Amino acid sequence: MKGSERWGKRMLSALTAAAVLAATPVGAAGNGKSKGEPPASSHRYIEVQLLGINDFHGQLNVTRKVGGREVGRADYLAAYLKQREAENKNTLLVHAGDAVGASPPVSALLQDEPTIEVLNKLGFDVGTLGNHEFDEGVAEMLRLIHGGYHPATGDFSGADFPYVSANVVDKETKQPILPPYVIKRVNGMPIGFIGVTLTDTPSIVTPSGVAGVEFIDEATAINKAVRELKKKGVRTIVVLAHNPGASNPDGTNASGEIVDIAKTVDDEVDVIFAGHNHAYLNAVVDGKLLVQSYSYGTAFSDVDLKIDPRTKDVVAKQAEIVTTYHDGITPDPEIRALVEKYEAKVAPLVNQVVGTAAETITDEQNASGESALGNLIADAQRAAMNTDFAFMNPGGIRADIEQGEVTWGELYNVQPFNNQLVKMTLTGAQIRELLNQQWQPTKTRMLQISGLRYTWSASRPAGNKVVDIQLPDGTPLNPNGEYTVTVNSFLADGGDGFTVLTQGTNREVGPVDLDALVSYIRGLAQPFSARIEGRINRLP
Repeated sequence: MKGSERWGKRMLSALTAAAVLAATPVGAAGNGKSKGEPPASSHRYIEVQLLGINDFHGQLNVTRKVGGREVGRADYLAAYLKQREAENKNTLLVHAGDAVGASPPVSALLQDEPTIEVLNKLGFDVGTLGNHEFDEGVAEMLRLIHGGYHPATGDFSGADFPYVSANVVDKETKQPILPPYVIKRVNGMPIGFIGVTLTDTPSIVTPSGVAGVEFIDEATAINKAVRELKKKGVRTIVVLAHNPGASNPDGTNASGEIVDIAKTVDDEVDVIFAGHNHAYLNAVVDGKLLVQSYSYGTAFSDVDLKIDPRTKDVVAKQAEIVTTYHDGITPDPEIRALVEKYEAKVAPLVNQVVGTAAETITDEQNASGESALGNLIADAQRAAMNTDFAFMNPGGIRADIEQGEVTWGELYNVQPFNNQLVKMTLTGAQIRELLNQQWQPTKTRMLQISGLRYTWSASRPAGNKVVDIQLPDGTPLNPNGEYTVTVNSFLADGGDGFTVLTQGTNREVGPVDLDALVSYIRGLAQPFSARIEGRINRLP
C-alpha cells in the first residue's frame, strides 16, 4: 500500500482496525475524528511516515496479552515496523524515551546493550531520553548512546542513531548534554526532531542517576530549539517528549502534561510523540498532533505527514495506534535470532527455579492501597535487615508472580532496579509523617508495608490522612519511640517525594532488593503464597 492510498479509505485489516484512530488534518476542527484531504493543489506533496515507540523498557522477549491475544516482543514489533516501512520509502523510526531501564534480564543483565543493538538493526533514526535512561547515571547513559567499555560486557559500539535532548543540561555549563535537535532530510524535505524529558525526573530517579545535570522547563527548551530550526529554514518540526498524556479512542478528552506543553509551544511544531504513563493518545491539541502508543512494544504509533515541497511545511497529518498482535503476522527472523542469542547468554542464571507459587500473586491494590505482592516484598525486605518495619514503593514493583514454578528471571522482572536495602532508625512521629507523604499534590503513592497496620481516612486533608498506626500486637505506635525501618536505596534518598526518609539515622546498607526477595521465597514453605491481610484500612 503506497502513496495517496494512505489518505483515502485505507483498507485496514481486522488485525489493527480496533487500534486505529485517524487524527484531524491541519486546519480541521480539532478532536481527531476526521481524516480529510489536504487542500486541492496542482503540485505533489511529499508523503512522510513516522513510526514511533515509547517506553519499550528493553522488553525483547516478553509477551503480554491484550483482549486475550498475545502482543509484544521485539521480533513481532520488528515485523510490524518493517511491514509498515515497506509501504512508504519516506519512513523514519523514532522513540520517545525509556527504551531501556526496568528491563527484563535478557537486556538488563547485559547492560541493556541488546536493546540498543535491536534498535540499531531496525534502523531507528532518532530517539530521546526518558527518566529510566538515567537509572545507572549519566556516564552509563552516554556510554550506551556513544559507545564505550563496561567491565561486565566489554566494548560496545553504541547507538547508530542520534539522541536529542533540549532540556537536560550540565549543571555547571548550563549547556545541553546532547544535541537539542537533529535535522533529518527525507526526499529533500528537512524535518527537525527535538527531544525533551519530564522535569520531575530527579524526584523519580536515584540522586546518583541525575548527578551533574538539571532539567529545565520542557516548553522553554522546545521553543528555543524551534527558533533555531526556523532560522535554518525548517518548517516541519516533530517533538519527542517523554511526558505523559492520554485521550479517548476517538481523540477526545486529551489530558496530561503533554497537552499543556502543546498549548505552550510554538505553532510551527506539527507532531509530538509522548510517553511515560504507558497510555493511548491520538488527538489534536492546538493544531499539534499528539500520539503515545502504550508501552513495552505492545503497540506503535504510525504518523503520516503530507509536506508541501514549496513551503517545506506540513499541510495534513494523521495517525493510528497499531497493536502488535501476534496472530496474523510472522515474527521477524533476524530479530528473533538476535534475541535468542541474548537469551542463551543469560539462561544459566535466569532459568534457576526459586520456588513454586500456589496462585498468581499480583501488585493490584485494593481500595485501601494494599496488594498481596507488596506484602510479600515488604516482608522479604524486613526479614533481610531484621527491622521492626519495612516500606516498599509501588513503582518499584514491575510485574506479577505467576502461579507455578517461579524462576530467578521472573523475580528479576518483578524487581529489576537492583536497589540496595537500607536500614535506618525513625521515630514514631517520622513514620506517621512518612505515611502521610503518600498523598502528594499530583499523585498518590501507597507504600507497601510490613510489621505494622494503620487506618487512613479519605475525608481528611492531605498531610493528615493517617488515623491510627498499630504494631502487630495491637499497641499504638509511640510517636516518641524509635523504630528500625528497611527501605530501598531509592526511597532512602527521598525518592517519590518521601523526603522524611532522608532524616533516618544509624544507616546500614544491606543486600540488593532482588537478592532479599529470592532468599526469602527460597525459605518459605512450598508452594508459597501471599494475600491481602488488612495491613492498610481505608475509612470513609
